[in-house]
Amino acid sequence: TIVFVKGLNLRPEKLGESSRFQCVYGWDFTRTKFFFKSDVLSVAQEIIRCKTPSSILAQAQAHTQAYLKVSIQVEGKKIFPSIARPGFLSTQKQPKRKSHELCICTMLRNQARFMREWVMYHARIGVERWFIYDNNSDDDIENVITFLQSAGYNITWHLWAWVKTQEAGFAHCAVRARASCEWVAFIDVDEFFNIKIKGGLNHVISHYSRPENNVAEIRTPCYSFGPSGLKEVPREGVTMGYTCRLAARERHKSIVRPDALNQTLINVVHHFHLRTPFVATDVEKRVMVINHYKYQVWKVFKQKFYRRVATYVADWQLQQNVGSKDRVPGLGTKPIEPADWSSRFCEVKDMGLRNWVMRNFMDRRTHLLPWQPEFERHIKRRRRRKEKGIL
Repeated sequence: TIVFVKGLNLRPEKLGESSRFQCVYGWDFTRTKFFFKSDVLSVAQEIIRCKTPSSILAQAQAHTQAYLKVSIQVEGKKIFPSIARPGFLSTQKQPKRKSHELCICTMLRNQARFMREWVMYHARIGVERWFIYDNNSDDDIENVITFLQSAGYNITWHLWAWVKTQEAGFAHCAVRARASCEWVAFIDVDEFFNIKIKGGLNHVISHYSRPENNVAEIRTPCYSFGPSGLKEVPREGVTMGYTCRLAARERHKSIVRPDALNQTLINVVHHFHLRTPFVATDVEKRVMVINHYKYQVWKVFKQKFYRRVATYVADWQLQQNVGSKDRVPGLGTKPIEPADWSSRFCEVKDMGLRNWVMRNFMDRRTHLLPWQPEFERHIKRRRRRKEKGIL
């Protein structure tokens, strides 16, 4: 049994001492006769693997565990409050080939305005399914996801309410995707794979992963783009609007085989720990990079001050880890726009992805892109005119 627990305060990327923990199964954790305990197999970050008692497995086969819950108890402390109920994997034989070659998992909050472009773009280069972990958005995300689903995009929307639990969310997504996805990319909504060679993402994956080399994680370098002289959100989208970036590469993001992950599910958002004999490899920048539209116009960028989703990253309004690479030098802890913000982070003019998007997405008659609201209105007008026999 895999349990995700908020509040353990364990060190990142390190195994904890499993003997200090116990897994608790039952109907009422306040009364000892209604619960029983089992050993913890591993504990890391916010992820605990429990030895599932045989009686629980028997109840699963009999379908009598509907009200059963599972929780964790730390040595000398009370049982954690829990809403977790054990789920059980299908015992049916899985097909050799999974239904999707490539999926994406992301965690977001209030990013609805960017989702159409991000989903439509990545669908064009080979992504088949999206797992959206929604960390308490209060924008228009439900309507946007409904629109994309009705347009044929395979999107699973998962409410993930716990603050600062991105690593646990990604581990949860990896477990969910394992049955249906050969590969899963873990990227944010402001990150776009930029392929420099012919072919889509599947071509890149097949280039780097072969049965004989045991590659199960493909790490792609990221380049951060700045406001590019803009002061308002670009109507055509981020790929068209932001065209100036920093020269140096920053962190990488990964595409992984979920069935090759280490059983602890340890990850640092950018990559996972793999089990033996699997290895990771780096993508050459001449083959593919990630365009990270990190420093957008101030109206968008200032939202980063209010909450960071990663577990081990301090919120920017706090006087903690002010020298972290997650922060922007010189900004401090207040969301106050610098006078020169629109011209910052501009060292290299990079029009590559913008030009590709123009060639592959722009409507030749209207010069609109499919993620623009005007494009949808244009399509509806054309349909009405066609129905009336005008076209």
